[in-house]
Amino acid sequence: MNLDQVNGLFSAGEGFIEGTIAAALVVLWVLVLGLHLAQPYMARTTGKFTLRLGADLWWIIYVALRDIFLVQVFLGSFIFLYPDVVKGKDLPITGGLAAVCAFAVLLIKLMTKGDSDLRGMRLQTLLIGVGSVLYVGAYFLGTQMTLLTGKLTDQFMPLLVTSKNPDLALPLCYISAALIGILGITAVVYNLRQTSVRRPKAV
Repeated sequence: MNLDQVNGLFSAGEGFIEGTIAAALVVLWVLVLGLHLAQPYMARTTGKFTLRLGADLWWIIYVALRDIFLVQVFLGSFIFLYPDVVKGKDLPITGGLAAVCAFAVLLIKLMTKGDSDLRGMRLQTLLIGVGSVLYVGAYFLGTQMTLLTGKLTDQFMPLLVTSKNPDLALPLCYISAALIGILGITAVVYNLRQTSVRRPKAV
């Protein structure tokens, strides 16, 4: 096997992984949105358990799955922060902005009192809804339309695919990376400030 064949093999593997991540993110976004919308139902269901242990386990499992899927969405969305990937692959053009929404939700979870903060939960749900529309909409109306032909498809579809609209995709990539960087700095500063806050002594 010569060098060109090795490079071709690695390129094919890289393309397969990136395409798989892009497709999996559709399912993850839908799951995250559904789990956040189900929060009132999950909270009401805890009152149906006769044992406190059962209610606690139900709520712990729900919160763990909800937040783990959200973290997976953000980690998978890292492919939208690499300009070479964005320019070379057929990806939804607003995937980077959706990643910003996911990271913003994680930041809100960090800085608020959790599910007891009604305003924070509403903002989280709103951001997840926006992120889902940005990603899933662009994926199905853009990336999944690349194999179709037609006057409307040929005109509209390239606007939503990164490799076919690099003049917009690359600026969105840089903007998304900058916004995530700003949110990341905010999270670091918040954590550093929390370490200096005096906690009340237990009696």
